[in-house]
Amino acid sequence: MNFETLHPADQLVMLMERIYSYGMTTTSGGNLSILDDNGDIWITPAGYDKGSLTRKDIVQVKPDGTVIGIHKPSSEYPVHSRIYKARPDIKGVLHAHPPALVAFSISRVIPETKIIPNVNAICGTMSMAPYDVPGSVGLGEKVTEEFKKGHNMVMLENHGVFVGAADIFKAFMAFETLDFCARVEIEGRKIGNIKVVPDRYLSTAKDKQQVQIDEFKCEKYSSEEREARRDMCKFIHRAYDQQLFTSSQGTFSQRLSDGSIIITPYAKDRKYLEPEDLVKVQNNCREEGKHPSRSALLHLKIYEKHPEINSIIIAHAPNVMAFACTDAEFDSRTIPEAYIMLRDVKKIPFGASFLQPDMVADMFDHMTNIIICENDCVIVTGASLLNAFDKLEVMEYSAKAVVASKVIAPIVEISDNEIKDLREAFNF
Repeated sequence: MNFETLHPADQLVMLMERIYSYGMTTTSGGNLSILDDNGDIWITPAGYDKGSLTRKDIVQVKPDGTVIGIHKPSSEYPVHSRIYKARPDIKGVLHAHPPALVAFSISRVIPETKIIPNVNAICGTMSMAPYDVPGSVGLGEKVTEEFKKGHNMVMLENHGVFVGAADIFKAFMAFETLDFCARVEIEGRKIGNIKVVPDRYLSTAKDKQQVQIDEFKCEKYSSEEREARRDMCKFIHRAYDQQLFTSSQGTFSQRLSDGSIIITPYAKDRKYLEPEDLVKVQNNCREEGKHPSRSALLHLKIYEKHPEINSIIIAHAPNVMAFACTDAEFDSRTIPEAYIMLRDVKKIPFGASFLQPDMVADMFDHMTNIIICENDCVIVTGASLLNAFDKLEVMEYSAKAVVASKVIAPIVEISDNEIKDLREAFNF
């Protein structure tokens, strides 16, 4: 999908639908706007159900203040307008109150984005604006002052967050990423000490480049490949809907019978990936005109060393990431089903997945099919796409249960003798 060619009203409806359906705003809360090339501001309406917006509900405000539409513009229109005037580089503004960010807002603390390098790169610097009445001139002035300092994300005391960007999708991507980061930090603080990535390592991760390999022209697609592309998109969309991915993070790959692989592309919105967006890598060459995920080399190394592995998922499931971003260790000996599926989950230092792919690939075996990368991701392998996705779900659900248990009582793991019985019963 080419989001940029959609009409501003359609862009706002599409993104508000995502924000509402993923629990990041309420029926009456939140607002989005776009400043178009004519100087018109397109904005969501005041006091209207955010769960049922259509393009006819979007309000157009002309540069002279003329309002075109069947509703009044959002009460936060003055704040949006001030941001656009103060920052000519900003063309899209988002304001919302997702629970995780509200938790930080009412605590008057800014989320720590340096726990995950990609989060820090997307969100950049942010600040906290002093409290004022929603929609007031005072709030507009206070928020705008922070944007004038060069921040693109401004938390509001006891309110929510404003995000501005070069277009509304970039604003959404940053907002979604910050909300993900806030949830990871909240869950992480329940189980251990938050670990921040040092600046020198943030730079190393930022310098990680796209995969530089030759191209080949893909002239035909087998039935097997077509099916793989279709199924991968189905599971990628499911992973996004279950918030195991964000729009900008997460990679699936699948090996075909001829040894080639199909993998998700670099920097494309996971929510709307289509079969033709996926990238084929064959004989260490990438499909012409497409760029595979930056983790493609790790995927290739794993496939090369493990013929029994036919699918790999790199994800950022929030509860698993709570273990990745703290000193807490994950133990799968919670319930029998979890241990049977997950077995011995290992944790590796930050950077190993892209600096030492050979070493990481060697770590997988019949007892280790999942690896947590500190401050980065979780790598899940499987005999098939369905098998890998099932493990990812079980991993996230298990991590969520462990985090939740911290407010109940200490965990009682399955004993060594009970584990021995499981291994004998299920022959592993």
